[in-house]
Amino acid sequence: MTEQIFTDNLLAGRVALVTGGGTGITGGVARALAEAGARVALVSRKREHLEPAAERIRAGGGAALAFAADVRAYEEVERAVAATVEQFGRLDIVVNGAAGNFLCRAEELSPNGFGTVVDIDLKGTFNVCRAAFDELKKRGGAVLNISATLQLLGTPMQAHAAAAKAGVDSLTRTLAVEWGGYGIRVNAVAPGPIEDTEGMKRLLPPALKDKLRHRIPLRRMGRIRDIEHAALFLCSDAASFISGAILVVDGGHWLAASRLVGPEG
Repeated sequence: MTEQIFTDNLLAGRVALVTGGGTGITGGVARALAEAGARVALVSRKREHLEPAAERIRAGGGAALAFAADVRAYEEVERAVAATVEQFGRLDIVVNGAAGNFLCRAEELSPNGFGTVVDIDLKGTFNVCRAAFDELKKRGGAVLNISATLQLLGTPMQAHAAAAKAGVDSLTRTLAVEWGGYGIRVNAVAPGPIEDTEGMKRLLPPALKDKLRHRIPLRRMGRIRDIEHAALFLCSDAASFISGAILVVDGGHWLAASRLVGPEG
C-alpha cells in the first residue's frame, strides 16, 4: 500500500487512464491514483495481464477496469479511451507507462528492434495523448509521461530506449506549450534506478548493484513508491501551475554519474 503522504481524497471524482502492465512502476502508479480517490482504467495489449491489478485495486475499495489495446495501434487506443469514458463518464488524467526495452549494443541492434521500442514508447505516447485530447480539454486534464534517465547519460546498450525516451521528453514539452491554452498540463517523471522492478532485475547484473548504489548521492536505489509519490503530485492540483516539466527521480544519480561522489566516491 502507498505510504500515506497524500490524503485519500486528493483525486476524488477524477478518472485516470494508465497504459502499461499492471505491475512495476505503472502498476504502482495506478494503485496510488486509486488510493487517492481516482477511478482507474488500466490499458495494455493483453487484458489478462491487467485483470489481477484491477482486482487488487477493487479489493482495496477502489474502482478499476481493464481494457486490451496496443498503444502502437491508434484505433485500439481510441476504443480504450471511448470505453473508459463510457464506463466512468469522463477522463481527467492520462499516464503513459507502456514501454519496451532490452539490452543490445548499437552495432548489433536490428532496425526492427530499434523501431519496435520507438513505436511503443514514443509513438504509443503520442497515440494515447492524441486519442485522449478531446476528453482532457473538456475540464483541463493532466498528462503524465513515464520517461527515464537513460537519454541523459549516454547509456551503453540502450540506444533504442534512450532515443525513444528523449522523444518522449520533447513531446512532453511541445504538448505542454500547444495544449496549455486548453488547461491541459503535460509533465513527465523520469525514474532513475528503481530496484523493485522487473526491468532492473533483468537489466542490471547483481554484481553491479552495490557499485551503482554507491554512485547515487543519496546512497540508495529508488523504490516504486518514490515514483508513485512524484506521480500523485504531478497529477494533482498541488502541481496546478507546473507543465512541461521533466521531474527526475533518481537520488541525484544522473548528475553525479560522470564523476566521483563525495569523499568515498
